[in-house]
Amino acid sequence: MPAEVAEVSDELPDFGANDVMGLKWKNILDAYSCTECGRCTAQCPANITGKALSPRGIMMSIRDRANEIGENLDKGTQDRETYKDGKSLFDYISREEIHACTTCNACVEACPVLINPLQPILKLRRYEILTESAGPSDWLPMFNSIENQGAAWAMNIDREQWMKEV
Repeated sequence: MPAEVAEVSDELPDFGANDVMGLKWKNILDAYSCTECGRCTAQCPANITGKALSPRGIMMSIRDRANEIGENLDKGTQDRETYKDGKSLFDYISREEIHACTTCNACVEACPVLINPLQPILKLRRYEILTESAGPSDWLPMFNSIENQGAAWAMNIDREQWMKEV
């Protein structure tokens, strides 16, 4: 029986999400379910130390973007599958904000209605790094080292060299 050959596409896949269309329905529902109490932001260590991150603000931005897309779809000028208006969630949420997240889960634990602001943050970060090949300039050397040497720190020697010496 001949092996099936996978069809190769010239188009690269998208990883993560850059707009509400790339988020799961649960993430969008969470944005609408948010009571805006601010406990997530109050418990966020990045926010406490003065960084730009506001988990509550991220959920509100997702809701605002979903409302904008919904209103545009209601006008009937575009359909959901091919929707493009030249905007994305990055027009609402700054890249500095998603980079400030330490993924400590404090926002998730503080939420009284079990909303997870961490998921959209990670999806936005994943899109930026894996699809756009972008990210904070101080992260890029680490990514290059992982790609080239298989370790986060640039090393001239084989990673298992120490075992041979023992």
